[in-house]
Amino acid sequence: MSDRVAAVDCGTNSIRLLIADVLGDGRLADVHREMRIVRLGQGVDATGSLAPEAIERTRAALADYAALMREAGVGRVRMVATSATRDAANREDFFAMARAELGAVVAGAEAEVITGDEEARLSFAGAIGELSEAAGPFVVVDLGGGSTELVFGDSAGVRAAFSADIGCVRITERCLAGNPPTAEQVVAARAFATERLTEAFTHVPVDGAHTWVGVAGTMTTLAAVALDLPEYDSERVHLTRLTMDQIHDVCDRLVAMDHDQRAALGPMHPGRVDVIGGGAVITEVLAEELSRRAGITEMVVSEHDILDGIALSIA
Repeated sequence: MSDRVAAVDCGTNSIRLLIADVLGDGRLADVHREMRIVRLGQGVDATGSLAPEAIERTRAALADYAALMREAGVGRVRMVATSATRDAANREDFFAMARAELGAVVAGAEAEVITGDEEARLSFAGAIGELSEAAGPFVVVDLGGGSTELVFGDSAGVRAAFSADIGCVRITERCLAGNPPTAEQVVAARAFATERLTEAFTHVPVDGAHTWVGVAGTMTTLAAVALDLPEYDSERVHLTRLTMDQIHDVCDRLVAMDHDQRAALGPMHPGRVDVIGGGAVITEVLAEELSRRAGITEMVVSEHDILDGIALSIA
């Protein structure tokens, strides 16, 4: 069997691919990494079902990913589907599609819904791989489209984890209809985020945490905008440290912008323009809570996250 593996992470907002070689010491060496915005979770919070056009957007991206895997000679593949499919009444339509596309790469391969707890643990494994043990314990936050995972642990493993039912797509669809959002909408969004995250912090005590690691597209985009990059640069973003003042500044700016102003930002992916404000609200609430509960003064932004954890799980 080839020592080349592929991981696919299909979330509420994006679908991502990692093709990597497994090195002798168990670490991964990237061969190809890609992300596409497909908005699989479009409207699922309101309707309870995946929209047919959202499934088709995801199929088209996955078909391209499958072609890349075949061309790269991948021997093992794992695809996980997270918040949007956990919530959907018609999720079997999605899984039948995924079986057809993945089966063309590895016989019997299919997508799997993972629990919020496993999602959190995979994110943690991917996020802390390059960080010094001395920087722990860590609190890793994976802010997705439909859910946000909080994980507390150290190099020995996870101590506590919780998947909060809030993400940048969910909070935007529920609270932030304005362009830009009104002050009342922002207040409502902050209250919603505080409610859901307070529940998460009751399950994940973080008072002993030394380092906050933020992963996934909202966090990396916030870092790129805070750095004032002319275009998105993953190498510049990876392991960037943002102070609490920088976090509040960039989040307040993004929430106050209208759609066109956000779209004009060099590092902003078009698929994140309409939901980055919601992600910014959640991030600000996280910053306030982690400062108060753990005395944390900055966030380390990592490009390595659940995608790396998925690949490590089959390496």
